[in-house]
Amino acid sequence: MMLRVDHVPDEVELENPARRELIKRGGLVVAFMALGGGSRVWGYADHGPVPAGAPEFAPNAFIRVGRDGSVQLVMPSIEMGQGAYTGQATLLAEELDVGLDQITVEHAPPNRKLYANPLLGEQATGGSTTIRYCWKTLRDAGAAARYMLVTAAAQRWKVDAGQCTASRGVVTHTASGRSLPYGELVDAAWNVPPPDKAPLKDPKDFQLIGKPLRRVDTPGKVDGSLPFGIDIRVPGMKVATVQASPTFGGKLASVDDARALSIPGVLKVVKLDNAVAVIGEHFWAAKKGLEALVITWDRGANGAFTTEQLFKDMANASEHGTPIVAREVGNVGNVKGKVIAATYQLPMLAHATMEPLNTTVHVRPDACEIWVGTQVPARCVDVAVKVTGLPAERIQVHNQYMGGGFGRRLFEDSVEQAVAIAKQVDYPVKVIWTREEDIAQDRYRPAYYDRIAATVDDKGRPQAWTDRTTGASVMAVFAPPGMGKNGLDPDLVECAAEIPYEVPNLRVEWVRHDMPAGVPVGWWRGVGPVHNVFVVESFIDELAHAAGKDPAAYRRDLLGEHPRAHAVLDLALEKSGWGKAALGARQGRGIALAAPFGSYLCVVVDVAVSPQGEVSLLRAVAAVDCGTVVNPNTVEAQVQGGLVFGWSAALYSGITLKNGAVEQRNFNDYRVLRLNQTPPIEVHLVPSQESPGGIGETGTVMAMPALTNAIFAATGVRLRTLPIDVTALVQNKDALKAAVTEATPASPHVSVTPGQLGRLA
Repeated sequence: MMLRVDHVPDEVELENPARRELIKRGGLVVAFMALGGGSRVWGYADHGPVPAGAPEFAPNAFIRVGRDGSVQLVMPSIEMGQGAYTGQATLLAEELDVGLDQITVEHAPPNRKLYANPLLGEQATGGSTTIRYCWKTLRDAGAAARYMLVTAAAQRWKVDAGQCTASRGVVTHTASGRSLPYGELVDAAWNVPPPDKAPLKDPKDFQLIGKPLRRVDTPGKVDGSLPFGIDIRVPGMKVATVQASPTFGGKLASVDDARALSIPGVLKVVKLDNAVAVIGEHFWAAKKGLEALVITWDRGANGAFTTEQLFKDMANASEHGTPIVAREVGNVGNVKGKVIAATYQLPMLAHATMEPLNTTVHVRPDACEIWVGTQVPARCVDVAVKVTGLPAERIQVHNQYMGGGFGRRLFEDSVEQAVAIAKQVDYPVKVIWTREEDIAQDRYRPAYYDRIAATVDDKGRPQAWTDRTTGASVMAVFAPPGMGKNGLDPDLVECAAEIPYEVPNLRVEWVRHDMPAGVPVGWWRGVGPVHNVFVVESFIDELAHAAGKDPAAYRRDLLGEHPRAHAVLDLALEKSGWGKAALGARQGRGIALAAPFGSYLCVVVDVAVSPQGEVSLLRAVAAVDCGTVVNPNTVEAQVQGGLVFGWSAALYSGITLKNGAVEQRNFNDYRVLRLNQTPPIEVHLVPSQESPGGIGETGTVMAMPALTNAIFAATGVRLRTLPIDVTALVQNKDALKAAVTEATPASPHVSVTPGQLGRLA
């Protein structure tokens, strides 16, 4: 029988790179070897006979070739709209010598030993690591499979394999013109020993890598045949929706379900420790049933907690807490001169993915089956084991395409909740969170409070630089072993500890200030760099202004020997027309430069700010050096999408707490940029032979400082707190004050809409 690659017995140890463990299955001996924490995995046959009925050639964990010539590629990372499957498939197909139009892709099953991301230490997709870790791993896998297929053909023809070539799934002997498709070589290839190191293609011979190829998931998304998690239907399935305690750490005290159970289509009310769910024949019945419940909550210890208290506590911690030093160069205390200082404050943020959280679960006495779109499939198995008490081999997770992840689906809390609900019934249940629940029960990007200062010389150049960030650690929650020996969370200081500018004396610190117990935190698109680059690039702009210098020229003077940074800066200035023409009244051009996730970017943004404070994005230009480009279409799309995501947060997004509960409920008060507000975005690539850097989160990292620097250029108002307060940008402040006082005289928290501001014109 054939050994599938979707399960490896727990007793087989694969982590030791010096060992090969053998697994015997029906006369077929297959060996797996994992190198570098799972970065390379092989499976291959010995020299024994091929077992009768072996359905496919599976030389490693990523490639399956059928006798009919079909090629299936198993994707180790997850597709959530970022083009991961196309990038990974391109790497495999390039070295396997097949076209993207000849392959189908599959979600990898939960299996840390085969599919762990060594850069994350987990079977997880995040941190803009997919192509960075797959770049060689998947090319090696494709090259090994090609070697075995070509060798099988050469042995049949009794010729030297070096005289054979492969193209589009066909092996050809050049001299004789004989050819064989891969499907006819499946049985023979099983008996070819895999190479210790198959030769990779020279970049000049690439047929796929570097080309603007269509995404492999595009056809299914266009015609609707590609299912997302929320589309799943299984026989006998019912639908549930849920409400958890509105305060973090709160508990369910009591629930009166009489009215709910009288609604047609409502089947059952399920009570959990901190939540209640209604199961119905369909979603509408479940939703109406949930609305009919009379729920009493024990609000818990956080019942009086507010955003104002959070920032007050963070400011106090920044001033009096014990910092952990992330990096120190020289001695900042010995530098004398003019000191320029600023404080920046960033809000909690929700992910607000287009597809709200959902999980379909069927718990049976001897098994549990889960259908879900997740960034961490193996962790979903873990929580199902915890809830059901079943062994891991009795848990089956079917991963699905996701309508956005952005870090939210790195956490398995919704899956754990869904399994707990499904455990109480004997049929499959699809649990769907409403948009309101999705925002109210998110894993929030923590708030940050930063104090930054520089001592400058008589030319305005920083001679000493101190940056102290204060905030909660997500690493301590998600992966405690990732914390440094001194307690440092490296994510909290990424792109702050290492900046592209030359400063002779530097000290970067972090003061840990955790959220109150029960308030969940998580990674948000851009992770640490999205916060740190906003602070660093805003402050660099402040220093340039204080020195009376052009912001771009000021940056260039500080870059020193950073050729890749110089290249993206020069390209962005050229393409944006920086300094070539004056902009109109209350229009401004802003710039930001950074090197997040191993890539270099410079973004220039043009804005206009109306007298009423309304910000309009006019144009954006991005110059990108992300190393070797696998697919330029993906790079362009990810930078564009990341910029829009970041601008949305800067302009409109912020999670606030009142009486221990989130105040925002839906896209009316947690807004995203609309299509008619999105400017033309140009993305220009710098040719590079460096290894690939990350790209999925880079646009989000660059969006906020480029925007706020442009707003400063337009108005002279420096914005150090996000989201942007339009009242600070109003030209006629007295008129605004009068209008606000008249409209809401008793409100301590005034939110002025663009419509209200428009009436002041």
